[in-house]
This record gives sequence, structure tokens and C-alpha cells, in this order.
Amino acid sequence: MNLNRLREIREDKDLYQKDIAKILNTTQQVYSEYELGIRIIPLDKIYKLADFYNTSIDYLVGRTDERKPYKKSSIIKK
Repeated sequence: MNLNRLREIREDKDLYQKDIAKILNTTQQVYSEYELGIRIIPLDKIYKLADFYNTSIDYLVGRTDERKPYKKSSIIKK
């Protein structure tokens, strides 16, 4: 998975890997491995990143160029 966008969006906010690692409750080394694609990012951490950056998961992982987050939907009970 190409996660160049993780680095780009982090640098756009003038943040360091250690800053994001702290938000994700992990180490700078582990976060670095996420950015490099060496380690798979757990889904709960991708959710946190999308919320933190106010964007969609698809944008973070390069599936779309639309930076704006998707509208949250609600589950309709029947």
C-alpha cells in the first residue's frame, strides 16, 4: 500500500512523526514504519488519523483525491 499521503498530510500540518505517534499511542519508530509501508496500520489507528486530519480514510490511503471527509451516515433500524 502506498502511504505517501500520510507523510504529505503530516508535513502540511508541520508535524513530526513523534507528534502523530503520540496521538496514536505508539512509538515514533512504529509510526515511521506505517508511513514507509513496512507495517500495516491497524484500522482503529486509520480511523484516528482520518478524524485528526478531518479527512476520509480513502484520501489517506490514496483511493481518492477528494480531501473532504465523507458525510457520516446513520444506520437505520428496521
